[in-house]
Amino acid sequence: MIYLRRIALAGAVETEGYPFSVAALNAFEELKLTTPVTFFVGENGSGKSTLLEAIALCARLPPATGKPLEHDETLEPLRPLARALRLGWQPRTRFGFFLRAEDFFNFATEMRRRAESMDEMAERFGDDPRVRAYMFGQKQAITSRYGEDLHARSHGEGFLRFFQSRCVPGGLYLIDEPEAALSPQRQIAFLSLMKDLVDNGEAQFVIATHSPILLAYPGARILSFDDEGLTEAVYEDLPHVTLTRSFLSDPERFFREL
Repeated sequence: MIYLRRIALAGAVETEGYPFSVAALNAFEELKLTTPVTFFVGENGSGKSTLLEAIALCARLPPATGKPLEHDETLEPLRPLARALRLGWQPRTRFGFFLRAEDFFNFATEMRRRAESMDEMAERFGDDPRVRAYMFGQKQAITSRYGEDLHARSHGEGFLRFFQSRCVPGGLYLIDEPEAALSPQRQIAFLSLMKDLVDNGEAQFVIATHSPILLAYPGARILSFDDEGLTEAVYEDLPHVTLTRSFLSDPERFFREL
């Protein structure tokens, strides 16, 4: 399913300074999303994460973790771009979330803090069975959804468990560099989760990534960010793919030439 179909800049927009000064965004006018899975790819600083974050702000998607996006100070520099964007929906969805890989650690820490706080409250009011039952029920709701402790799992296992628990039918998922939390094997597991949702017609993904494994998702549209703007790319021609293949075929040659 494709919910978000068009991303464009408004007419007379002041485009001086960051983030409009990023080359790919300076040339940006309109983008049409034509597939359920779209990848943004490019070098560090090319603007792919910047545009993804601005889309999340404009769409008012809930963050997967932490504070609401409108209260996230790290997104403050992107608000001019978010205000300048115009999104086209068919149909509009308010399900889904925005997730940066680095936010997952903060979420796991917050879930642990809440569980510990509930244990403390249950102990403090140990003589009141109603309070104990309430705190036990709240903690049980967290553990049944995310497991006993996301920090107790490997980073990749926790990330996948979190993703599985938070995905709902009819969602738009904007995800920034999920591979940061995932081993190659876990990246393949993540692709499988994506495929199940997309095949059931229940989800749309826009993902900023460097991962040749994730970028191989069948039928995905790949948009490359560079000094020329946004251009559609073919998987086999991506520098991320060709460089990785070349390195794996003869890693010693790369080290000799360092």
